[in-house]
Amino acid sequence: MVLGYIRILEGSIVMAWRSKRKVMHAYNVTAEIYDGRYSLEQHRKYRKALENVDVSGVNVLDVGCGSGLFFDEVTDKASMVVGVDVSKKLLIKATRRVAKNMHVLQADADHLPFKDGAFQAAFSFTVLQNLPKPQRTLQEIRRVTGKGCKIAITGLKKAFLQTAFHDLVEQSGMQTEVFYDVDEINCYIAVLSA
Repeated sequence: MVLGYIRILEGSIVMAWRSKRKVMHAYNVTAEIYDGRYSLEQHRKYRKALENVDVSGVNVLDVGCGSGLFFDEVTDKASMVVGVDVSKKLLIKATRRVAKNMHVLQADADHLPFKDGAFQAAFSFTVLQNLPKPQRTLQEIRRVTGKGCKIAITGLKKAFLQTAFHDLVEQSGMQTEVFYDVDEINCYIAVLSA
């Protein structure tokens, strides 16, 4: 019985890693055109999320930071900004935006290399639909964000029905403070309280 459970668990881990490797490869391939393709849309999301999350003087985590577009929005306000992504090529682009209070590293969103409560604000734009277990990702973001702190996430509308996205947020155990479904933005935006 235990051996069967271990095989199922190993199979699940292998499938999850394969899924993440596909995402990593896709973003590595499109890294050079990423900003041109997504910059306008991403900045719309950033501005909307930042209407409800104050980053002044706090440690900020950007999960799935991509090429670091979000850094432009928060660097001057935050105490420290850390961006993580699985795509090495996008992180190379992100390092071009790094200022003295910023850091980038390659990491899996489901296994963040930070202690509990290390950040006072976290953001994850256009990430959850790329992960095999988005609920696990939200738990991990919650773990590294202090109690009562704000977490802004998005869910791509073509990947999530609005009800499914609401269910995902509700199952995270976090409180939804603000929810946006704006026509000119291709994602739902939720600001949560950890």
